[in-house]
Amino acid sequence: MRMLTGIDFIADTRRHNMELPIALHKDENSIYGVTVPDLPGCYSSGHSIDDAIENARAAIYQHCDVLARDGKTVQINASSIQDLLVDEEYASAIWAVVSIDTSKFEGR
Repeated sequence: MRMLTGIDFIADTRRHNMELPIALHKDENSIYGVTVPDLPGCYSSGHSIDDAIENARAAIYQHCDVLARDGKTVQINASSIQDLLVDEEYASAIWAVVSIDTSKFEGR
């Protein structure tokens, strides 16, 4: 696989689309917390599941944008939820998938 400075997505290049799994967590008396397993350090939250998913999408774009502006190489391989289920960190997670338009990062 080639390494690029900036953003390097493993995606369907015809559709410019990548689907990333997100793990939602909720403790009693808290809002939903979101972890993006394929982007270390990318977190979000929301008052409802729908808010959490939408906020996760924004967090993914912001996270990648900051890394690209800092000149860092970002390589994203979308894991399958099945593979992530065995990770104890996500034992109680609610899983969702966020669709990312990778064309927003072309030319960076």
